[in-house]
Amino acid sequence: MKKGEKVLLTIKPQYAFGEKGRPVSSNEGEVPPNATLYVELQLVSWKTVTEITDDKKVLKKILKDGEGYEKPNDGAVVNVKLTGKLQDGTVFVRKGHDDEEPFEFKTDEEQVIEGLDKAVLTMKKGEIALVTISPEYAFSSSESKQDLAVIPPNSTVYYEVEMVSFVKEKESWDLNTAEKIEAAAKKKLEGNVVFKLGKYARAAKRYEKAAKFIEYDSSFSEEEKKQSKGLKVTCNLNNAACQLKLKDYKQAEKLCTKVLEIESRNVKALYRRAQAYIQLADLDLAEIDIKKALEIDPDNRDVKLEY
Repeated sequence: MKKGEKVLLTIKPQYAFGEKGRPVSSNEGEVPPNATLYVELQLVSWKTVTEITDDKKVLKKILKDGEGYEKPNDGAVVNVKLTGKLQDGTVFVRKGHDDEEPFEFKTDEEQVIEGLDKAVLTMKKGEIALVTISPEYAFSSSESKQDLAVIPPNSTVYYEVEMVSFVKEKESWDLNTAEKIEAAAKKKLEGNVVFKLGKYARAAKRYEKAAKFIEYDSSFSEEEKKQSKGLKVTCNLNNAACQLKLKDYKQAEKLCTKVLEIESRNVKALYRRAQAYIQLADLDLAEIDIKKALEIDPDNRDVKLEY
């Protein structure tokens, strides 16, 4: 149907109330058994529902369109008004309303639940949306005490969110050469912290972003190129370690190859690429990398164990 369209629907009993019909109620009449229904319908308006995650467990329905085209990125500082509810309508959190300052948080920092974090990245300034978040992206199987109510385990939660404003994290093209190196080093350290916590997907994102800050270094000074090279090697190696943990062996192999294009005798890159090749059943290539690693460092215990 198109907006404003009017139709008459004919609905056969098996798609209506069937053999049982429907008894009379206080504001609706009786429907006899096996009755065919005739429904006049007009499409007045609709709201677009967006699937925020591929598994359809975070959904966003826009209630009011926002301004322009800009949206927050990972690391942006956002200011929102929000109301969180359970399925029965119980309000468990309310922030930024009734003359209260908007709720501020930094995206991709686990300062809010994952589903809300992902949803705000799709919102424009001034947009109001209803976000439906399944337990996997909310509070999971744990009970969670919030400001106004307790959220039972395995609860789907609903947030009405208004994007008041946001400040995007600077991208590489916004930075001079010294700032790019500084930003890359900072992202690498952030990656190290979350890697140690076992959060490999989050660590991988940090290492990837660090490498992107210094991907193009033609305008760097010689000293900056030296620093950039070291950071590229470390970040790609660390990211490869993340991908091995995440069982994305093809990506691990690609990252190690990037390192070896910079440092052909890097033992860690050879060893981790060999690990990836083994999981990809490329045993001949794995053997070549292991042999080369042992030629460079014959006493490396990890490589010897692999061989």
